Amino acid sequence: MMDVLTGIVENITFQGQNEYVVFRLKTDKGMVVVTGNTGAPLPGEDVEVSGNWMTHPKYGKQFRGEVMRRIQPATLPAIERFLASGAVKGIGPAMAQRMVARFGLKTLDILEREPRHLLEIEGIGAKKLAMIVESFSAKTELRELMFFLESRGIPGAFARRIHAVYGEGAVQVIEQDPYRLAEEVDGIGFRTADRIALACGVQSADFARIAAGIRYALLGTADAGHTCVPEDVLVQAAAKELACDSYNVAEVLSQLLRQGTLAMEDAWGQTLIYPDHLYHAERKVAERLLFLRDHAKKLREADVTALTAKFEQERRIELAEAQRDAVRAATNHGVLVMTGGPGTGKTTTVQAVLNVLSLQGCKIVLAAPTGRAAKRLSEATGREALTVHRLLEATGSRAGRSMFGRGEDNPIDADVVIVDEVSMMDILLMYYLLRAVPNGCRVVLVGDVDQLPAVGPGSVLKDIIRSETTPVVRLTEIFRQAGQSQIVVNAHRINRGQFPDVRSTRDFQLREVADDAAAAELVVRICCDELPREGVDVGRDVQVLSPMHRLACGVENLNKLLQASLNPPSRGKPEVAHAGRIFRIGDKVMQTRNDYDKGVFNGDIGRVADMDDEMVLIRYPEGDVPYDRSELDALAPAYAMSVHKSQGSEYPVVVLTLVSGHYVMLQRNLLYTAITRAKQRVILVGSSAALGTAVANDRTRRRHSLLAERLRREAFE
Repeated sequence: MMDVLTGIVENITFQGQNEYVVFRLKTDKGMVVVTGNTGAPLPGEDVEVSGNWMTHPKYGKQFRGEVMRRIQPATLPAIERFLASGAVKGIGPAMAQRMVARFGLKTLDILEREPRHLLEIEGIGAKKLAMIVESFSAKTELRELMFFLESRGIPGAFARRIHAVYGEGAVQVIEQDPYRLAEEVDGIGFRTADRIALACGVQSADFARIAAGIRYALLGTADAGHTCVPEDVLVQAAAKELACDSYNVAEVLSQLLRQGTLAMEDAWGQTLIYPDHLYHAERKVAERLLFLRDHAKKLREADVTALTAKFEQERRIELAEAQRDAVRAATNHGVLVMTGGPGTGKTTTVQAVLNVLSLQGCKIVLAAPTGRAAKRLSEATGREALTVHRLLEATGSRAGRSMFGRGEDNPIDADVVIVDEVSMMDILLMYYLLRAVPNGCRVVLVGDVDQLPAVGPGSVLKDIIRSETTPVVRLTEIFRQAGQSQIVVNAHRINRGQFPDVRSTRDFQLREVADDAAAAELVVRICCDELPREGVDVGRDVQVLSPMHRLACGVENLNKLLQASLNPPSRGKPEVAHAGRIFRIGDKVMQTRNDYDKGVFNGDIGRVADMDDEMVLIRYPEGDVPYDRSELDALAPAYAMSVHKSQGSEYPVVVLTLVSGHYVMLQRNLLYTAITRAKQRVILVGSSAALGTAVANDRTRRRHSLLAERLRREAFE
């Protein structure tokens, strides 16, 4: 149950660009520091705040506000206090006193409706009157919107976001089409828009409400990795979200389909429904892959076999036959897919392809989905490699869609584009990439199809291979040197459904524990005591991974435990608290969303290098990036991270938790992905039972996608 405080806002201590605010509230029991994502009140306002008490390690006792309600100033002292606060430009304490003395309880009405009467007040001339009116008008619009929302049980904290988009027309927009908010106002999703709509009188079975709920449920399919969803599944999901009859949902969906406002395809004996942007992306990826496959520019006449042999001689290596096949395919076809597990020579094959195509005069660019994967590719080839976003010259996003400087009208300047870690690419990123590949350019897609699929919608690499319409080279031979690694051997054992060898060497071991809490304690002991005693630089060379975010061995709890041990609070070390997290100088952090202005992207890892009262400086490998304190919600601690977030990276040592509490995520491809992040050593912490469950569970959830079918259809039409 939440506590409730009522008082007068004394002053604003800190206000972020989002709704986070720190202010001092004068209550009948004294001054209280209030924090939270309530949106900033105005100094002098009477407010009621619901929340809970907390103790900040640096700033002491505070009140964490969850909901704030503004109380309209209705007494002479309240009106004077509000005007004297400085909230209205041009009015100070003395002026506020004179205004209230002259107009009494009508003061705010005079300000709003008949401001010319203010000229009767000593010290107010035409110029100052204009300043006061302009300032009060802006505050009035926002206050009216706040009261409009709060009177309907909606937190006024949303008012600033809504007002920033619609200005003085905000109330009219809400009354006419509240579901626009979900699409047009950052931070307001369908559920919030639906609360506002219902509070404004929209009926639960209203067509507009059900249509918006269908679109919301449909977009949820992308979050689950699908590009489309069966009609009956969509109806049930929307009906559950809307808490209404599925028959009504089916009727509205049929009407939307007849109107052509949703995309659909008939396949597998059922109707599949798409969000428009994913339908377009999937179709265009299929079309573009087949076009590029068949329309590559001819290369100079050359003996590819001789060039490949020369490469082998210079490197003093002998390629496997599949590797030589890959080199030939890269010269003979416009599109090549190359896949293989650890130790099968993907990197060496990429080097051979690079060498042969360069000798034939090709201009080649290299890319990967993440900064860490691009860095690995660059180190392996000795050439510059960019993230796909940087290659495409990302410029930002609009309405949730990425925007790029490269496209059909400004294609990539290249004869060959080689992309590594393609298993991480979703259908949208592949669409944007292929759209920017010039006609005649060759595309080489490299990845491990047995790893986890992309976080976003689609199974692009798997679907291209499944279609059997594009040249694919599978590297399966484990090279002798790689075969000496227990990590490589066990990765292939796991991929075949066999229990890994966890006893032969210290390079791959299972540390058995009794329960989840004990596993979390052991992870901390390994990272803070055991590995440092062996001379391992934990901050640089060790990454803790977990299948899930929650529970004792989840990412969130492990980060708290590891931060407390590896970078504890100390006198003189600055720190900042934000949204329940504490950041200290030296902390390992991860960017959690793309920020085109800062040039940092989801998954980038850095360190907190410095901080002051307004700014936190994060040191990335590419350089230092400043963050306003209000922007810290884009950062997360990275002492531990999810297996998904680790894709595309390699670490000397990986510590992976495998406990029964994470049963729902214990899958073979997740385990395989996690251990193949390690170069030198894997330490599994958990139980043999959990490890056995992960190895045995090869029932990966199928993603609804028609990319393979489209490729086949396009190929034979």
